[in-house]
Amino acid sequence: MNGKIKVGLMGFGTVGTGVVRLVDSYKEDFFNQTGSVIEVSRILVRNPEKERSVFVNSDIVTTDPRELIYDQEVEVIIEVMGGIEPARTYILEAIEQGKHIVTANKDLMAIHGEELIKKAREHGCDLFYEASVAGGIPIINAIVEGFSSDRITKIMGIVNGTTNYILTKMSHEQASFDEVLQEAQQLGYAEADPTSDVEGLDAARKMAILSSLGFHVGMNLEDVSVRGISKVTLEDIKYGEQLGYTMKLIGIAKKDDELIEVSVEPTFVKNTHPLANVNGVFNAVYVYGEAVGETMFYGPGAGELPTATAVLSDLVTVVKNIKLGVNGRNMATPYNVKKLKREEDIYAKYFIRLIVNDESGVLAQIAKLMAAEEISLEKVLQEPYPSNPKKAELILVTHQASKKCINNVLAAFENVDYIEKVKSCYRVEGGE
Repeated sequence: MNGKIKVGLMGFGTVGTGVVRLVDSYKEDFFNQTGSVIEVSRILVRNPEKERSVFVNSDIVTTDPRELIYDQEVEVIIEVMGGIEPARTYILEAIEQGKHIVTANKDLMAIHGEELIKKAREHGCDLFYEASVAGGIPIINAIVEGFSSDRITKIMGIVNGTTNYILTKMSHEQASFDEVLQEAQQLGYAEADPTSDVEGLDAARKMAILSSLGFHVGMNLEDVSVRGISKVTLEDIKYGEQLGYTMKLIGIAKKDDELIEVSVEPTFVKNTHPLANVNGVFNAVYVYGEAVGETMFYGPGAGELPTATAVLSDLVTVVKNIKLGVNGRNMATPYNVKKLKREEDIYAKYFIRLIVNDESGVLAQIAKLMAAEEISLEKVLQEPYPSNPKKAELILVTHQASKKCINNVLAAFENVDYIEKVKSCYRVEGGE
């Protein structure tokens, strides 16, 4: 092997620009770490005429993916195009040509990760994807390497900066969801079509990846229960704050007695829990190990340089593996059987907000309905209902209860005349 590693870059947007910038800036550091000079020798773009913030020679820019995939001098391909296709096809074809892959593509890895890892292993190629989950936070390496001598029982975190920004602003500035979303779009934190972020799909893809790695199973996106934040109201947040909670979009992956649950949903987090103080566009992931206990990883979840840093960390690992001749051997592959929890196996505390008749005996009747489902109450808050003096807002926080029992009692609430409406129901975490 010579002293130069040539890299093909697929995608030259925000992250691709960051990759080129860091490769140019840290050449000496990378050489000292790997013993090789890293050079970006081919860049695949859609529009070669587009003006970009870093300069590259025009002769390395191409619109033809074959110039990267079939270039015998290119040993590593970095994919930062995003999307499923044509990225999946290009990567599979590149692996067949013996190329090592570094990708930041969470959509691709959440849906086709198992297929791609299998193909890479068959061809003795590396496939790393640290940047696909939490930008600059090295969470994948921590789970795969740092917890290799421990058993992970729970992964819980804020893995989408857009929704965290929105919920933070709603809480701190008493602004509505629609107002803050519009501001986030103007600032570039949210896309013109924000569905993937605000409906929890982006976070769900990341939790599918983290749970696969943490529990050594082949988790798919459809295995994740998903609920977004678009229905969260300012009133929900205010009542939660009165009870000592902060609203966050939380991804939870939990394993009990070989049974696994993975979800993404708006969740009230106890104010004393560190996740309650993760604000703005920042991400944070809590990992619970049987031996080590609780650990937390915090940092920027997106952006040009944080994400590019994660990409280049993987690239350095690939180059070291090339020198050692161990490519394709240390990738995480599932070896446990996937066993998913049913609703009766999923336990949590819940925040329930009701509009009820403001008259004696109502709370007792509600408690009776809940007792029939073996649900007990930890907290109760009653407030006047602004538009009707004969009604009241009733906020209940349960003790641990199964998801099935909660759904049963919510259905029962819909069928009694002393409850006008079930306004909201959210999971509660961090108060154990």
